[in-house]
Amino acid sequence: MQNVLAILLAGGAGERLYPLTKDTAKPAVPFGGAYRIIDFTLSNCINSDIRRVFILTQYKSLELIRHIRDGWHILSSELGEFIEVLPPMKRVSEDWYQGTADAVFQNFQSIEAEAPEQTLILSGDHIYKMNYWEMLDWHRRYGADITIATLQVAPQEVSRFGVTEIDADYRIVGFEEKPKHGNPKRSPFDPDMVSVSMGIYVFETNVLLRMLHEDAQRPDSSHDFGRDVIPCNLGRYRTIAYDFHDINAKQVRYWRDVGTLDAYYEANMDLVNVVPEFNLYDQNWPIRTKVTQQPPAKFVFAQEGRRMGVAVDSVVSAGCIISGGRVMHSILSPGVRVNSYCEVDYSILMPRAEVGRYSRIRRAILNTGVKVPESSVIGFDLEADRGKGYSVTDTGIVVVA
Repeated sequence: MQNVLAILLAGGAGERLYPLTKDTAKPAVPFGGAYRIIDFTLSNCINSDIRRVFILTQYKSLELIRHIRDGWHILSSELGEFIEVLPPMKRVSEDWYQGTADAVFQNFQSIEAEAPEQTLILSGDHIYKMNYWEMLDWHRRYGADITIATLQVAPQEVSRFGVTEIDADYRIVGFEEKPKHGNPKRSPFDPDMVSVSMGIYVFETNVLLRMLHEDAQRPDSSHDFGRDVIPCNLGRYRTIAYDFHDINAKQVRYWRDVGTLDAYYEANMDLVNVVPEFNLYDQNWPIRTKVTQQPPAKFVFAQEGRRMGVAVDSVVSAGCIISGGRVMHSILSPGVRVNSYCEVDYSILMPRAEVGRYSRIRRAILNTGVKVPESSVIGFDLEADRGKGYSVTDTGIVVVA
């Protein structure tokens, strides 16, 4: 274990994922049946042999804290390893965390106590596989003060990202957060693409702390890494781009920001393909989570006609009972119950959701613990769904909270 500290930012309110974030932080939202969103970044840390991790929480963090406590107590404190939750403690000011950089700044004493050579800044709400040691090796090889992980995207998509301008020696000489116009400079890694920030940074720790203290004194700063800290310091510190290497090992590199309901839905649906775009089954890069004791999934009433317990092209978690219903192209989280004569298509059912008999569900997300009454119809008439108080996204996904 080398002298590196990871700081995982997990305090955002996740307003664009509402109502799934009504009662919990975005990184604690269930994903892919058995997992939580934060599990993917934490699994990257463990698989990359990063064994000192601070998780900075803030918004409705109780469920997240319990998930970390019960599911990630796998490291040895005797060896100096830890996954530690740091809630806001107002140690340096009377404010809660004001931005990503401010969240790290308010914990600078904890960073100093660990005295890492490099500090790795991560986000807790992305789905991807990445070996952080490859990025750290790149950072050291190029003598960087700051290294930013970048992703190649098409020029027409850059308005959703922080766009980097990279010289031939991979040095970043320009950075603009979510540009609305212009012709961004093409990537040296691919001349047809543009390199954008993934929100993953490696800092020399002394540089990071100096920058954060300076940013804290700026009254006009929003105290965000992408908007303020990085752009203000490009000319002062050697900042290098690292092109994302996808451990997922598919033809297209996989990285998903699941910050909106539509993006969250599509990323889940990526998992139910016959050959899924994101591979959960790679034992060389396992995704860990909290494992709750549940009986095996059960499928009952194999009779002719409509009453048959069956799931096809779906992810079905432990503890589920499909009792005479039909499930197609869906994600079922632990403890879900689908009753007789139901049809569930292209949907996500959160833990302990239950679908009453004779119901039809299509392109919907049922939140944790939702009980759908008998003979319900969801996802077929969007105006009727809105009238029932359900949320409906721009692409027609119905969210029952």
